[in-house]
Amino acid sequence: MSVKLSDLKVKLFTDGADKAQIVEMAKQPHIAGFTTNPSLLRKAGVTDYEAYARDLVAAVPDRHISFEVFSDEIPEMRAQARVIATWGEHVHVKLPVSTTRGETLYELVRDLVSDGVKVNLTAIFDVPQVEEGVKALAGGAPSIISVFAGRLADLGIDYKPAISRAVDLSRQTPNVEVIWASTREVWNVIEADQMGCQIITAPADVLKKLPALGSRTAAELSLDAVKAFRSDALAAGLTLDLKGRAAAE
Repeated sequence: MSVKLSDLKVKLFTDGADKAQIVEMAKQPHIAGFTTNPSLLRKAGVTDYEAYARDLVAAVPDRHISFEVFSDEIPEMRAQARVIATWGEHVHVKLPVSTTRGETLYELVRDLVSDGVKVNLTAIFDVPQVEEGVKALAGGAPSIISVFAGRLADLGIDYKPAISRAVDLSRQTPNVEVIWASTREVWNVIEADQMGCQIITAPADVLKKLPALGSRTAAELSLDAVKAFRSDALAAGLTLDLKGRAAAE
């Protein structure tokens, strides 16, 4: 049975930092929120972080939006998180699971959520990180744990154990939701929905394909492909001289 956009229970977030694109996507009622990160901010040419973020929150005041700390020192991360949390009612502070030196941030996460800071714990890749991360988030402000399924898949690593464990724990932890992150294709949205993830964040070009869900059958897609090959062969002017070969045969 084919799935349609209206069948999906998973909440759809757009992953990106371009303001014009975010405003465009916010016009779609099925887009529930937005996620950013320092890499996306760099790509968008952001230099004044707070001015950019406050402008973005004003443009989409009714949607979830995640902004990440960028320090690599825990005391400064704590201070940045508290500043970011003031940018809007629906803002979540993204915190990586560790510093670049591998120092885990679970204690910092626990302190922040207990003080009412909404946290998006990010760069989660394995089951132990999932378990420790949910434990740190439990009982605090509404928060999220982001499992990077796509990056695992890129290296042939099975992401299902981490996703499944996160979903199971989130069902036992009322204030925690799971984001399927680093989405690569439309099928990931279906997978996230089927596996019980509350949220998936994906690039706009992936999300823009979702209204077409259920619009074509496999047989129709096959015929479309055959027609496209034929059309392109004619457009390219491809020829083969078969006269002499036919006589030889």
